[in-house]
Amino acid sequence: MSETSEQDVTFEAAGGRVLRAIAYVFSAVGTIWIALMMLVIVADVLGRNFFNSPITGVAEVAARSVVAIAFLQVAAAVLNGRMTRADFLIRYLRTGSPNLARLIEFTFAMVGALVFAAIIHAVWPDTVRSWETNEYFGVRGVFTIPTLPFRAIIIAGSAVTVMAYLAVAWRQLIAIWSNRA
Repeated sequence: MSETSEQDVTFEAAGGRVLRAIAYVFSAVGTIWIALMMLVIVADVLGRNFFNSPITGVAEVAARSVVAIAFLQVAAAVLNGRMTRADFLIRYLRTGSPNLARLIEFTFAMVGALVFAAIIHAVWPDTVRSWETNEYFGVRGVFTIPTLPFRAIIIAGSAVTVMAYLAVAWRQLIAIWSNRA
């Protein structure tokens, strides 16, 4: 192994640890959020049914939270190889043609990175607008909550997911090239 490639592997390992830590923190926040939302929803149902006193805004926050939680947890799923897909072909190819399987994995990772980059591109203008106009959702006078944090989570989660997919693609390329040597 040459000196340059050793430096690349060391750099990838250090960057991979940081990326994995960020993804795990995002995922942990999402998991805690799920637990809190479950408690609030149960409290709302109990209050609504037994005390005729629902918690205002639970439906609005829960609806936005589902999307935010998904974007918080997707990068960890990518890094752990847990993204939903039909991988029967890849499993089959790993035994007979491992480099072809790695090439498919690389292609899948690059497409995933492009999809999440497109999400960033699509959500960015609305995020900027929600910042500039102090946009809220809900019923004015009853319950409102700013949209900016939810949009920012989509952007941040997508950005970390793009990096996760690129890290997976990089690992596949290294595996392909090290197999050729």
